[in-house]
Amino acid sequence: MHRLILDTDLAMGAPGSDVDDGFALALALDLPDQRVELITTVNGNTDVDTSTLLTLDLLERLGRRDIPVVKGARTPLLRPLHDHPTRNRVAGVQERLAALSPAPGRAATAIVDHVLANPGEITIVAIGPLTNLAVALALEPALATAVKEIVVMGGVFLRTTQKVSMPGEFNIWVDPEAAAMVLNSGAPIRFIGLDVTLEVQLTRDDADHLQNTGRPFATHAGRCAHAWIDFLGTAYPGQNLTSAPMHDALAVAVVSDPGLVAWQPALVQVEVTSPLTRGVTVADLLTSSDAPEPNCLIATQVDSAAFMQLFLKHMAQL
Repeated sequence: MHRLILDTDLAMGAPGSDVDDGFALALALDLPDQRVELITTVNGNTDVDTSTLLTLDLLERLGRRDIPVVKGARTPLLRPLHDHPTRNRVAGVQERLAALSPAPGRAATAIVDHVLANPGEITIVAIGPLTNLAVALALEPALATAVKEIVVMGGVFLRTTQKVSMPGEFNIWVDPEAAAMVLNSGAPIRFIGLDVTLEVQLTRDDADHLQNTGRPFATHAGRCAHAWIDFLGTAYPGQNLTSAPMHDALAVAVVSDPGLVAWQPALVQVEVTSPLTRGVTVADLLTSSDAPEPNCLIATQVDSAAFMQLFLKHMAQL
């Protein structure tokens, strides 16, 4: 049994917002060998207050309000809040869900307490910016040796984002200093980056299938997926986008089945100084005779068909 803390910037349920984090939560709850014991929220896809409410709402839809949700960082460690389009669409969400309340406490201390109480047992799956983890490691550096492993959805290692306004992958770009702290902590880390997550796409046909199941979560998620694909088409009009990548869900899936992807040891460092390359993850693949020691594993290839089969099977029954 994989015992999980899920650290997330969940936005599924806000109009036209990113959906892969909501799918990731649902997948973690449905996989028989995963047990989500704590969820922590962080600023990222939307503000942390909205993310917390949407997480609580999704747990209600999934019949799992027994899992504690603890609110985390409102801002990156050093950077100003980024401009994210979801922020302009959340007022109605906050009003609709205002009656929901998270568990008391702060995400960073909740992470420290839960991991240290269960040394070697807890896997942290981080699918948002790494602010909460960086603060937790600053509070208690022993977290790095007490955690079983940290699986991060973040980074891009074998290609570039091809976007001057966001040269690093989103989760790393939002808080590059936090990512650098986590990478330099000595914790066992596996990275699922854009090199593989862009290869696992939820199509409109997939969204239709989920929406037509009549199941409570699947219907909601299919509707949200269509809205997100609509938004992507508007945001990137020259790309003719008709699907959405399941970044975060793949990060959850590899906890149960690491063989879904190919892994490569690497020394990864994060650019924190240059505004031109903010958040870029520079990976040394350790091919030279004087190669340094690795600090993580990075995913380099993915069995897209196997993942999508697993993913859609679980989503359609929720």
